[in-house]
Amino acid sequence: MTPLTSLPASAATARYELDPVHTRVLFAVSHAGYSQALGTVSGSRGTLEFDPEDWSSARLDVSVPLQRVDLGDEGWNRATLARNLLDAGRWPEARFVSTRVEPLAADRFIVHGQLTLRGVTREVPLEVRFNSLHRHPMPPFRRTAGFSAHARLSRAAFGIDAWPNVIGDEVELRIEAEAVRARGAGDAADDPDTLPDAEPGDDVEAVPGEAMPATVPPGAATDPAATGTERHENEPA
Repeated sequence: MTPLTSLPASAATARYELDPVHTRVLFAVSHAGYSQALGTVSGSRGTLEFDPEDWSSARLDVSVPLQRVDLGDEGWNRATLARNLLDAGRWPEARFVSTRVEPLAADRFIVHGQLTLRGVTREVPLEVRFNSLHRHPMPPFRRTAGFSAHARLSRAAFGIDAWPNVIGDEVELRIEAEAVRARGAGDAADDPDTLPDAEPGDDVEAVPGEAMPATVPPGAATDPAATGTERHENEPA
């Protein structure tokens, strides 16, 4: 199988950048058999190149800032980042780089790639569901893709083997990600300065707490009763 890095990008392939605010990694690992301890990592950054008609040509390169690990307790956060576990002082990021994509259906595929964690690189497959691709309903209205992914890995395979009686070896990952089309990608429809009318299915929704701009057709009634904006008695201005 030829690595994706050596494949030419197709004409329909576009470059997207991960939205670090709406991309989050959740992990679950056994806590001495009592429960699954849950933690999250926010702020991931990276790039995604793909053609929604041909997932086999997709490329993914993501960096995850381990210093943003959050297990809901400062003590556990410090312990997780310490040298005998993630050793985030020396290895502050985890990185995943795809090598090939195995399409399963129009909205499902497996992204095979190399995960580097704590200085060790191992092959890890991500089971990915493609959720959506359309212009985002909020400014700056750029085309946005959404994905959900799952994976399982052995922490010992990455040299993270401390506290085996307290921390399980298998780590389950759940990833929710959004990627925004990069500026200068060559699609004028995604440029706010040349944004055309919304396409079918690209409805622009009102932002809670913000008024949407309105236009009044020539000759339209401007009487408050006709526009439905009249105030009733005792209603605040």
